[in-house]
Amino acid sequence: MRTGLARRVLAAGLITLVAVTGCGVRPSDVIRVGPPPSGPVALTTTITLYLVKDGRLSAVTRPGPRGRPLFMVDTLALLAAGPTAVEQARGLTTDVPPEAAPLSVNADPAGHLVVALSIPAAELSALAVEQIVCTATTTAPGGPVQVTVIGAGQSVGPRNCPES
Repeated sequence: MRTGLARRVLAAGLITLVAVTGCGVRPSDVIRVGPPPSGPVALTTTITLYLVKDGRLSAVTRPGPRGRPLFMVDTLALLAAGPTAVEQARGLTTDVPPEAAPLSVNADPAGHLVVALSIPAAELSALAVEQIVCTATTTAPGGPVQVTVIGAGQSVGPRNCPES
């Protein structure tokens, strides 16, 4: 019992000694570097989706989330969720069915993406495949890539975005 008390007293003494001696940083005068930063703190990123209008691809920009990164898989899931009410009022639709989500994305160093769907890839219309390919291409860091869409053992591609 006395050993435990002695250890605690010794530990408290060591902590106090370290706190008193500091870490070797010497005091200095005030260093002037200019005015403090100002302006908005949160940065807004934008998201580009390819929706459909009058049977053709149409690039749509949406504001991104504030304060957190948006991953490619999140952007592709927005295609399956469909256009917002405002986008619908502008005549925009999507050919990507909601059942396509959840999706996953794998990349290889050679500039090729594989987008895996929750439905057979052959069930997608050509326009839905183009939506996925163009949205993935726009979201991919480093520029244009080739995209293969897979689902239920079926694949479509590799394809490039016809819009780029």
